[in-house]
Amino acid sequence: MTPEEVGRRVVALLAPVEATASVSGGQGYARATVDVPLASWADAVRAARDDAELDLDFLDWLSAVDELADGLDVVLHLWSVRHRHGLLLRTRVPRDTPVVASVVDLFPGAAWHERETHEMFGIDFAGHGELRPLLLPPEFEGHPLRKEFVLASRVAKPWPGAKEPGESEAGGGRRPVRPPGVPAPGEWGTTPTPAGAAGAGEGPRGGTPARPARERPARPAPGERPARPAAAERPAQPTAGDAPERAVSGEPGEGSTAAPTADEAGPLGRPLPGERPTGPPRQEPEPDAAGES
Repeated sequence: MTPEEVGRRVVALLAPVEATASVSGGQGYARATVDVPLASWADAVRAARDDAELDLDFLDWLSAVDELADGLDVVLHLWSVRHRHGLLLRTRVPRDTPVVASVVDLFPGAAWHERETHEMFGIDFAGHGELRPLLLPPEFEGHPLRKEFVLASRVAKPWPGAKEPGESEAGGGRRPVRPPGVPAPGEWGTTPTPAGAAGAGEGPRGGTPARPARERPARPAPGERPARPAAAERPAQPTAGDAPERAVSGEPGEGSTAAPTADEAGPLGRPLPGERPTGPPRQEPEPDAAGES
């Protein structure tokens, strides 16, 4: 059956109860969606399960959606193992008295889902009998998936765009935006907000002052080379002719010593610096007398 046919079949089974059929998004994964009155919730689930044409015998999941002032929507997804089609059943409970009939007697597997929905959204399922805590500690107060629930982590660290402590820079862009439902620190708690572009936060204690900007030298424009110092500002460098002049004049240059004289030469006729060593003339061996004869 197509999603349209499934929706029309459920509406026909619930007549004269006013039910509205539609088709969800998802293209190839679209599902028939039927909105039923709160009083007909359990009857709609039973009709979808027991009808031979629908045969929706598998409970996939059950949860809720917070619609703020309009109330809370309880959503149930059923699946037919034999016909390979699904159905989304939906009903709305008031925000002040969120109570709906339990379907545990029809699908025992719904017990876990109803406990989680009760814990996260605060919806009571009449007839369940064991709506004890499932995921949260017993002393936890509030329902985290309701949109008015304030997340403590969002107050301690604003989101989005916030950095880790100590990473903020002066003049750092726009101020962080609080997510919907999170009040300003001056209205909830005493935790200050981080410093913004001006280095001052909100709240009773103010914000953390921003660090001063670092002074850096101006960078040259692309394609420009840094100017070189003028010739008058450069240190004088010795020319190639300075060393011979000092050698001829006999004045030792800076950082050097005068060459030793002949009287200062070492013993045994050691060569002076810069001279090649000389030794006694080489003596050729005299020919042997026997070789001459």
